[in-house]
Amino acid sequence: MPVTGPDFISLQARDLAASQAFYERYLGLVRSPAGPPHAVVFATRPIAFALRDVVTGTDLDSVAQPGIGAAIWLHATDVQAIHDALVTDGHTIVSAPVDGPFGRTFTFADPDGYQVTLHDRA
Repeated sequence: MPVTGPDFISLQARDLAASQAFYERYLGLVRSPAGPPHAVVFATRPIAFALRDVVTGTDLDSVAQPGIGAAIWLHATDVQAIHDALVTDGHTIVSAPVDGPFGRTFTFADPDGYQVTLHDRA
């Protein structure tokens, strides 16, 4: 049976509550009732997006950028408003908004340093 595609994305977070609050406040994500106690699973579609406690043996502080080499893109309906809120509150913008084949697009660093790209064209 072949793989049919991605089904779940999870990022390890140093402070699960703080990361959850960040994603809820700035991206408008809503926690799903599903998920184990060591994780926050958001009600995203078509692929589940989650945050989880750091796995034993993982040292996020030992790397300059967690997740380097992986691209995390999330669709949003108002990319510019999210960008502006992040800038206003002093969060790191990795690449400024541009208009391209995926619509309005920009990349920010989350509280753990993961680089996440938002785009508005589905």
